[in-house]
Amino acid sequence: MKKNINTRKIIITIISFIVSIAFLLPFLWMLSTSFKIEADVFKFPIEWIPKRWNGIENYQEVWLGKYPFALYYWNSIKITVITTLISVTVSAMAAYGFSKVNFPAGKFLFIIVLTTFMVPQQSILVPQFILYRYLGLFDSHIGLILLGSFSVLGTFMLRQFFMGIHSDYIDAAKIDGAGHLRIFWSIALPIVRPAIATYGILRFIWTWNDYQNPLIFLRTDGLYTIQLAMQKFTSLNGEFYSLIMAAAVSSILPLIIVFIIGQKQVIEGIALGGVKG
Repeated sequence: MKKNINTRKIIITIISFIVSIAFLLPFLWMLSTSFKIEADVFKFPIEWIPKRWNGIENYQEVWLGKYPFALYYWNSIKITVITTLISVTVSAMAAYGFSKVNFPAGKFLFIIVLTTFMVPQQSILVPQFILYRYLGLFDSHIGLILLGSFSVLGTFMLRQFFMGIHSDYIDAAKIDGAGHLRIFWSIALPIVRPAIATYGILRFIWTWNDYQNPLIFLRTDGLYTIQLAMQKFTSLNGEFYSLIMAAAVSSILPLIIVFIIGQKQVIEGIALGGVKG
């Protein structure tokens, strides 16, 4: 019996390793290509480790060339960080309110909020566009930040974790004279910290990769995000794949850093989701 279990584990491990390598290959090719000269990009068989290195020149052209890649990079960092901070704060407070604060029609209001998640974003783009033009938020970073600062999915996801907090903690804090704001900040938030970190990472990735909203709500070239910049950079350097790959590696670097920093919290958040009571 034990031999069968061990054999099964070995087979699953081998299959998982092969699948993970298959998923990593495109990234490894992109990284390798960013250090090659253009003549070696499509050489077959593939040179995973370039024999003729041109990485410094490629990355210098991306960051220090005529194209203002650094400006667009900074725009994305600013928008993504601010949007993530606001979205996590608003979603956490709303989730706590819907899960631990008893008020009239609370469940009904939560259903109304949850119903808005079923409305496709594309169907409200025109009303949003008209409203933003009227309020003067069109073609501005503030308007783009507001678009991603309120998340029904984030509220729903965090509410499930807040509901897992035992009511005895809340009642004990109330007996000691703590209000909901103190309970939220000092008791509830530390308990669901892994879930907060998990949603924060997801929100960061979604905002950083967002192409639709910047495309529609930004017009000034100096306000463009990295996603619009990549499209523009590709159109200008379409025949130089080594430069395009160097720009692509640069564009995903913040996502890798954020995930490496927060991966422990993500794992704890998944484990926390399986514990009730």
